[in-house]
Amino acid sequence: MILLIRHGETDANAARVVQRPDVALSAHGVEQAHRLAVRLAKRRVGAIVSSDLRRAVMTAETLRERIPVPLTFDPGLRERDYGDVRGIPYADLATDIFAPDYSPPNGETWAAFHARVADAWTRMQAIARRTDGDLVVVTHGLVCHAIATRHLELPAGTSVGMGWTHTSVTEIDGPPYRFASLVDCSAHLAAAPDGAPV
Repeated sequence: MILLIRHGETDANAARVVQRPDVALSAHGVEQAHRLAVRLAKRRVGAIVSSDLRRAVMTAETLRERIPVPLTFDPGLRERDYGDVRGIPYADLATDIFAPDYSPPNGETWAAFHARVADAWTRMQAIARRTDGDLVVVTHGLVCHAIATRHLELPAGTSVGMGWTHTSVTEIDGPPYRFASLVDCSAHLAAAPDGAPV
């Protein structure tokens, strides 16, 4: 099984600012990652692959502290590159950067982003096939959305938007890795730090 994870929250997320590559997890994001680690420690995880952007790296390294398995990084799992728009508050933007025809100055077009994610997803499936146990993939909200809407069959009645919960878990059965049995689940965030319900 592949466990698709969004990174923990950053201060830029909370402030509604377009993220820069080097943004770190906030204290709240670190706590979210710890709670996720408690949840995933109950599973038979075989490996972790992460985006190499700092917020994803910090999330993945927090997981590995509790789940001592191989951790590798894949730049193909990075968030969409918004170029010159990065660092700008959403409230100050003059356009909808999620619009299908929007191309950020000195950034990545939607077509380039989706092609990159498709290539990365193919690699993740190949890694999952040779992993003894679950493969944890730590990435970003738009990447989760792209994989869910372009590469997966979702449970009946499930709809997903651009927003994706921080440290949420999407479970993808396989091989073949086509059907998501659980989507954007953040039950661990409603639990105590030791995993017990609150």
